[in-house]
Amino acid sequence: MSLLSTIKSNPKLKKIAHWLIIPTGQARPRLWVRLAVNPFIHKRGKNSIIRFNTRMDLFPFKNFEIGSNSIIEDFATINNGVGDVLIGNNCGIGLSNVIIGPVKMGNYVMLAQNIVISGLNHGYEDVTVPPRVQKVVTKQITIEDNVWIGANCVITAGVTIGKHAVIGAGSVVTKDIPQFSVAVGNPARVIKKYNFETNSWGKI
Repeated sequence: MSLLSTIKSNPKLKKIAHWLIIPTGQARPRLWVRLAVNPFIHKRGKNSIIRFNTRMDLFPFKNFEIGSNSIIEDFATINNGVGDVLIGNNCGIGLSNVIIGPVKMGNYVMLAQNIVISGLNHGYEDVTVPPRVQKVVTKQITIEDNVWIGANCVITAGVTIGKHAVIGAGSVVTKDIPQFSVAVGNPARVIKKYNFETNSWGKI
């Protein structure tokens, strides 16, 4: 049995390992993990840029990848603690975005400012326990190639946004958005789709 399997199968060892990686009550790794472990585990594509003021809450037990020529702007937060965060090539992650895994982005995804994309939810069903300490539930978010998401949007857990879809500013996406469509509102609804027969965008 490998060391990792041994730790995972032993609750006491798992608790110690968790404490060594993450300070109690926090959702970011210790400094030694950020400096001495993450650079050798997580993948960065050629010419990718992560701005200095970005908060990279990355853990070694989940994946993080950023593709070639992609950029994460200042004051964004990326967290892979509960799921992989995979960013494709030629993507732009705007100022003050929050991305919490599991999230997978294709290529040429464009995110404006102050967007929250979270594959995580806290349970709330047990009213005798605060939601903060209830079980975490995760669902994969998938954002396909060439998607543009406007400022101040929220993308909720489990959603897939299809290729070349556009999400209008301030929208809350709670359901899948089909490819080649424009969606706006709270909750977001499709208002336009591209017609390949007429080569034009038509209202729904």
